[in-house]
Amino acid sequence: MLEEFLERAIPSKELIFLTGPFIFIYVLLVAILVSYLKKYRQVRTPYTRKIFHFLIFSTAGVFQFQFGLPLVVLFGSIVSLFVLGAVLAGEGFVFYEVMARETDRPYRTLFIIIPLITTALGGVLINMFFGQFAFIGYLVGGWGDAVGEPVGTRWGKHRYAVPSLMGVPAQRSLEGSAAVVVVSSLVAFAGFFFLGYPVLTALGTALLCGIGSAAVEAISNHGLDNLTIQVAAAGIAYAVLA
Repeated sequence: MLEEFLERAIPSKELIFLTGPFIFIYVLLVAILVSYLKKYRQVRTPYTRKIFHFLIFSTAGVFQFQFGLPLVVLFGSIVSLFVLGAVLAGEGFVFYEVMARETDRPYRTLFIIIPLITTALGGVLINMFFGQFAFIGYLVGGWGDAVGEPVGTRWGKHRYAVPSLMGVPAQRSLEGSAAVVVVSSLVAFAGFFFLGYPVLTALGTALLCGIGSAAVEAISNHGLDNLTIQVAAAGIAYAVLA
């Protein structure tokens, strides 16, 4: 199965040379945007981090739906280079500060690296096991997960502790989890609609994806939800519709 996945996933030289420069420019523009928001507009890290998350996951979903897995792999590889470059630059570098939460001290770098790895692992797993529904995992991961933290930061009143790594305290909120349900359901519905499913089928499955993804996110270790949400959303879609 892994060999078959690699055959499907590895981009060709032609694809790399023809699209790589444009993807690099796009990712650079996204990095500049969130860095500008952080440095000159004093947007807090919970927001800049999720804006970056939202744009990257959404783009991956569009690429998967329209052009297929190899372009997503190329895109993810270029994004990873940017993120690793920021990690090497370290504290004080504006793009690093876009992603590194103050609340994750003393493991700020670790909580950039772990989500990067879990995002990639989630993408591999959903493409290996859930095929055509992989882009649903990207969309729900990009939209649903992206909205939870900012909503919780701004309006979260009813907080609960979640499992953590390295002893870093982590909390989520009922308000943030409710936002995950709503937004995940909406974006999943859009995905199913574009796949051509009847409205009622798309709506019912989307609600299951939204509720299931929010439930999984609520119990996931801090730093691992990029993996669990992708797998939950794509897996539910596959179980219902395949």
